[in-house]
Amino acid sequence: MGPLPRERLRELFAKVDAFFARASARHGARMACRTGCSDCCRRRFSVTSIEADALREAVAALPEADRSALAARAQAGDPGVCPALDGEGRCVVYAARPLICRTHGLPIRFAPSGGRALPVIDACPKNFVGEDLPSIEASSILDQTTLSTVLAALDMAHADASGHPRGERVAITAVLSGEA
Repeated sequence: MGPLPRERLRELFAKVDAFFARASARHGARMACRTGCSDCCRRRFSVTSIEADALREAVAALPEADRSALAARAQAGDPGVCPALDGEGRCVVYAARPLICRTHGLPIRFAPSGGRALPVIDACPKNFVGEDLPSIEASSILDQTTLSTVLAALDMAHADASGHPRGERVAITAVLSGEA
């Protein structure tokens, strides 16, 4: 029997984190992503069921006071801020953060909605300011379609093994508040 989906998810997270570290080292000041910058955390989103389970595990490992504060932030419902951010703008579940959080800031190639348009490259507006993103070397660009496909496959395997419906999305606020 091969590695379980959660083990594969940890491997995927490690690969994306390593990619991010290489891109940050390569591009230095061209990337504004640093501890304390939480601009990409100023929204709410949903996660896959496998990511939700990883977040639940991380929340359960927090001290009771931190879990209570996290649940209170999630239930307060500020729609403009991820409840995982503490008062100093740090993510309290950083090690278990979902894929979308791990890729934010990097140049990402994605297919625009609506079908037949050519792929687009985008990045955090604080990064690569004044540069032509398509001119960034390919080795520094993540492909969203590939990442989404791998995550979907892991989530399907996880759903089949755990009894979750395939393709289920869970609001991050529900996970962090303990409601889901």
